[in-house]
Amino acid sequence: MGGGVVKKGGGGGRRRRGRSSGGAMSEINITPFVDVMLVLLIIFMVAAPMMTVGVPLELPKTAANSVPTEQEEPLTISLQIDGSVSMMNTPVAEDELVARLVAVSAERDSDKVYLRADGGIEYSRVVGVMGALNAGGFTNIVLVTDTGGPSLSGAAAPQAGN
Repeated sequence: MGGGVVKKGGGGGRRRRGRSSGGAMSEINITPFVDVMLVLLIIFMVAAPMMTVGVPLELPKTAANSVPTEQEEPLTISLQIDGSVSMMNTPVAEDELVARLVAVSAERDSDKVYLRADGGIEYSRVVGVMGALNAGGFTNIVLVTDTGGPSLSGAAAPQAGN
């Protein structure tokens, strides 16, 4: 069988236009950028639900609308069914609560505080903590509840979120 001769630079192949094979690439490869952005998106999607206040409570249900969100992260005080008090996610002793609230109120622009209390706690206990919040410099107290509870008409309100 015969052997053929292959010519270099012959006419049958594709030709490159205007670029030599030894020059620098002037195009941006965005594939690694897209890969990194997708990984970051997945990380934030997984981590975002974990950034909420993590004290488990059984909030009372009400027919009230939800409170609009703010720019500053809200200060949250939680009252658990066992009687313990937490500021954000940190447990606080009752005798230290007013002193810590005074220190926090000096650093914050807003005097708004969110009070989350378990539905099984006595009302006098909730009012006592509200008094401590007022003594600590927080006069704008928002009581946090779940939606979908009974309204004054006796019918359950439609659930829209908390």
